[in-house]
Amino acid sequence: MVDMFSGAVFIQQALGWNIYVAVIALLSITALYTVTGGLAALMYTDTVQTFVIIAGAFSLTGFAFFEVGGYNALLEKYRLALPTKYQSLEPQRFNISPQCFTPRDDAFQLLRDPVTGDLPWPGVLFGIAIVGGWYWCTDQVIVQRCLAARSLTHVKAGCIMCGYLKLLPMFLMVFPGMISRVLFADEVGCVVPEVCKQVCGTEVGCSNIAYPKLVVSVMPNGLRGLMLAVMLAALMSSLASIFNSSSTLFTMDIWTRFRPQARESELMVVGRVWVLVIVAVSICWIPVVQAAQSGQLFDYIQSVTSYLAPPIASVFFLAVFVKRVNEQGAFWGLMGGLAMGLCRMGPEFWFGSGSCLFPSDCPTLVCGVHYLYFAVLLFFCTSILVLLVSYCTPAIDDKHLHRLVFSLRLSKEERDDLDWKQEVKGRIALDAEEPKSGICRLIGWFCGVSGTQVPELTEEEVTEASKELPDISEEPFWKHVVDANALVMMAVAVFLWGYYA
Repeated sequence: MVDMFSGAVFIQQALGWNIYVAVIALLSITALYTVTGGLAALMYTDTVQTFVIIAGAFSLTGFAFFEVGGYNALLEKYRLALPTKYQSLEPQRFNISPQCFTPRDDAFQLLRDPVTGDLPWPGVLFGIAIVGGWYWCTDQVIVQRCLAARSLTHVKAGCIMCGYLKLLPMFLMVFPGMISRVLFADEVGCVVPEVCKQVCGTEVGCSNIAYPKLVVSVMPNGLRGLMLAVMLAALMSSLASIFNSSSTLFTMDIWTRFRPQARESELMVVGRVWVLVIVAVSICWIPVVQAAQSGQLFDYIQSVTSYLAPPIASVFFLAVFVKRVNEQGAFWGLMGGLAMGLCRMGPEFWFGSGSCLFPSDCPTLVCGVHYLYFAVLLFFCTSILVLLVSYCTPAIDDKHLHRLVFSLRLSKEERDDLDWKQEVKGRIALDAEEPKSGICRLIGWFCGVSGTQVPELTEEEVTEASKELPDISEEPFWKHVVDANALVMMAVAVFLWGYYA
């Protein structure tokens, strides 16, 4: 939903379209090639788009620093980037204080005050670490790509490549956004509700338009079109990944519970229909995203993730590193953590997160804790609940855990999966071929469904397949290469954190 809204904002700024028209256009194109192409289409388009995105972002960064006068000029001018209009047309209704439109003194610091900072340093170090651990280790979008790798070395290399690329947003996104505030203080830094409504369609602020505003105002015509393609490519890639992953989760984890003997063709069509459902829900969610977290999209992303992700991260890490954790502990830990997260997220959405001009009526006891601190609290509460329930219920025998937990990852013993046969048997398509109408064949062709059904496995084949061990061995040379790159990447990241702390 956030990616969808980001793309719509960019289209709105570049082409002047209505936000809903932009959303429908973006989603229609993305859904079309997601439904017809599947994961293979995403992997090919992602690979090509990566190079286009990086080239376009470097170009924009160069133009932006040229316009502002260089890095030192940015340091000086950012603190003076004040809007010229800060008096409301209704002063009795909107009392605008200087802190509402004055750039923060710690704008160039990553580690900010633990009490008054908008991103307090303990929350940044520990809260974002938890949220980041959830995303990079358990999110379906990332895991699906790692599972498509040929070997463990390829998985490591891909993740390290992503790590190198993740060092760039500070210079290719954050600094250009700050430059946009300097160059267009009246638009990007608007504070008067009436002016903000006119500029970007929402009264709580227009910081979301910083990047697209810079693109359409600074770059020459040809490169402006390139950057439009770059931004839309990035957002469509992200959207398509989410659509594909949510489709997989729904069909394999939910639909097969109700239809255990569903054909492969049925699962394919259901997955595509689920994509359309996600599209509809996303469009309906636009007003919530527009008004959330003072109109700052990044804060909205982090806050929602902080309310929902820590329980998943807790269960995942405990399940991997603590053999004693069992299914009952994981289930009740997830349920308890989800309930805690919803108890915080629900009132915040109901009362609003508030802004400098529009304070929230949410009770301080519920909404007074910063969302990053809440993520840390939620993580530890979930962990305690998981461990308590696990130690109060029977443990899982080691014969079911070979190569599933860290301590047994190198085990060569045969694993007795608790429900492997039932899952595989339940998901195998039936042999019988039913006659199909022309419309059904057309829908199947559109969704990429093959007309040939996979024959059902025999009992012997199921048993034999369960004995196949995944090979996680690595060639020593390439193992050392990826390990060395991981150390270099972490060293660069630590240096940058220290430099901008």
